[in-house]
Amino acid sequence: MARRRFRSNQRHEPTTERSFQEYILSTPAPQTSRTELLRLVRGGEDTFLELKVKLSNTEKIAQEIVALANTGGGVIVFGVNDQLRVEGVDDPEGVQEELVRICREDIQPPLVPFVDRVALDNGRRIVALDVEGKRRPYRTRDGRFYLRIGAEKREASREELSALLDESRPIRYESIPALGATIADIDEAHLWSYLREFEGGAFEQASAGGYPTPEVLERDLLLATSNGSEVVPTVAGLLLFGLDDRIAELLPRAAVFATRFSGDSLQSPVIEKVKLSGNLIGLYEGLSRFIARYCDLHDARPRGLSEDIDQSGLPARANYHRGVVTEALTNMLAHRDMSLRDQPSRVHIFDHSLEFVNARRSLGFSPVAQKAIRYGIPQQLNPQLAAMLKSPAYGLKLTLRGLPQLLSESRRFSNRKAEIVAFNDEFRLRVYGV
Repeated sequence: MARRRFRSNQRHEPTTERSFQEYILSTPAPQTSRTELLRLVRGGEDTFLELKVKLSNTEKIAQEIVALANTGGGVIVFGVNDQLRVEGVDDPEGVQEELVRICREDIQPPLVPFVDRVALDNGRRIVALDVEGKRRPYRTRDGRFYLRIGAEKREASREELSALLDESRPIRYESIPALGATIADIDEAHLWSYLREFEGGAFEQASAGGYPTPEVLERDLLLATSNGSEVVPTVAGLLLFGLDDRIAELLPRAAVFATRFSGDSLQSPVIEKVKLSGNLIGLYEGLSRFIARYCDLHDARPRGLSEDIDQSGLPARANYHRGVVTEALTNMLAHRDMSLRDQPSRVHIFDHSLEFVNARRSLGFSPVAQKAIRYGIPQQLNPQLAAMLKSPAYGLKLTLRGLPQLLSESRRFSNRKAEIVAFNDEFRLRVYGV
């Protein structure tokens, strides 16, 4: 497989458009010796080598690059014909510029090209494009996926494309086993009350041997994995159905802090601060009680609300739409990036607003995805956990469905637009009361 490994230099492809441009402009391509390149050419075309006389049809070149990238990488050499004779290219600098453009604009996701211009003793010059596929599957601008089989490329079949997509799908943090957890850490009463909501459909009556909690968690709900000797709940399984004291011990970063400030900023004096631990329904209920201690919640805006002070001369309690608060709490619990350390979820209660702060990687999220979520396009970190948490069977009483409705109801209730900000690996949602 030596032909596949064209060069030994390590590459680290940038993940954003800005870093991609900086990388292309500032990173010199490692030089390849003429001997190494000619040795590859003499072997002829195969799965990892394509020979071209010149760069003419950019659409076909993009297809060749996509095929190599999806098959594990390889090299395209320009200036060599099918008989392995070196003819050279007239404008190697122009070929290099066009290859960079193709890799950046005609291929998704963009590729970082490494291009060598090699001058031979007879004065002829050839260009070699080294391709690696670290973020496959790749596709052309018109959405087609290609693979390279031997010396030929062809469009990927449905089965091959499915395999590529499965390979690229990362294991989410919610699906990894919760270290140290066992089935004994599951609140079976809560789990089986959830399952009974599906009785007559997905859920059948318990077997004569009792309630097979390990089997249901692992095989039916996909909330546990087997390590050979025992079944271990996943992080999502423990957060959804775990015992409160065990969650506090095994997943301390899942705790949520709630703070009431005497004012409208984080610099205001703190009236009360609490730390809440436990499963998600316990966190939801605890946070709801804490908010209700300092705010009034309504299903619709009452008439005659005081905007400034009440009859005692003290600042009036802020009023909020009940559905907006419950949806904001649910979103916060469902979409936490639990892999980020030392950034707990927080609820801040100010005199005139509520702020919900969540750990969320900023990279790749702002600003495009930040706009998309306002239209209901999900950017979920924990899709399985979020789906079960928002299911009526889990037990939360939700009246709104999604962020767009939250934003609309919040503005209708308070006449002020809710604010969404994502920076420093945090997602902040602030809603205003009256």
